[in-house]
Amino acid sequence: MSNYLVLYNPKSGNGTSESETKQLSSILSDDELTYIDVTACDDVKALIASTPQQTKLILSGGDGTLNRFINSIDGLTLEHELYFFATGSGNDFLTSIGGEKGTLHRINDIIEHLPTVTVKGKSYKFINGVGYGIDGYCCEVGDQLREQGDKEINYTGIAIKGLLFHFKPVNAKVTVDGVTKEYRKVWLAPTMFGGYYGGGMLPTPDQKRSNGTVSNMVFYGKGKLKSLMVFPSIFKGEHIKHTDMVDIRKGSVVKVEFDNPTALQIDGETILGVTEYSVTI
Repeated sequence: MSNYLVLYNPKSGNGTSESETKQLSSILSDDELTYIDVTACDDVKALIASTPQQTKLILSGGDGTLNRFINSIDGLTLEHELYFFATGSGNDFLTSIGGEKGTLHRINDIIEHLPTVTVKGKSYKFINGVGYGIDGYCCEVGDQLREQGDKEINYTGIAIKGLLFHFKPVNAKVTVDGVTKEYRKVWLAPTMFGGYYGGGMLPTPDQKRSNGTVSNMVFYGKGKLKSLMVFPSIFKGEHIKHTDMVDIRKGSVVKVEFDNPTALQIDGETILGVTEYSVTI
């Protein structure tokens, strides 16, 4: 019999995470499980440091939960076995590792060497990607709707309305490993470590965590209607065929600068009013 400490986020999966997490009692019926609401824990690092090494850890939630956990234990040498149990709504991390819901995935090796993004003087680890442009705008609007009590957030619908009416493209300067390019009418400028973000979008199809690099994609140069026509193809990675409006570069150091403040998202966590970010791996 093994002992497990289960850290779960009840807000994940549009509020379904707690009931999904409790399925672990059936999956691990021969083991001893202790459940803790990770959102109610004031010091996750201290909690884990005080947990016996032989106790296995399970993190249950979505990509945002995983992001917050990784950053909350930054600087801690993790001696425990750590498993992820996906109960989010998008689950892009799960998709990128070829996992299935309802199963446990050991992630110690995956979180050992993560890239860092620096925004407004503060640095964060991330596991999927950094979205800047209309993807950040979508997270901003999604957060507002969630605060108003909406549980089902349709990010695709938000993106389409943003493309047509609300989001204004910006001009950008993107530097990858010291080489700078400038772009006009930029709609998206994410930097990816994993393959997926935004609930199944595949902005940089060739990006893999094993590459040892990150990939920056700029979606730019066209008006609303043309951009709207091509945008859905991002979900299959087919937007890269449009080389006149999509540019992808790999590297170890990426800096993106916008000429107007824009919302940015890190694994789904939103930061408002950002003019630049930098990524290193």
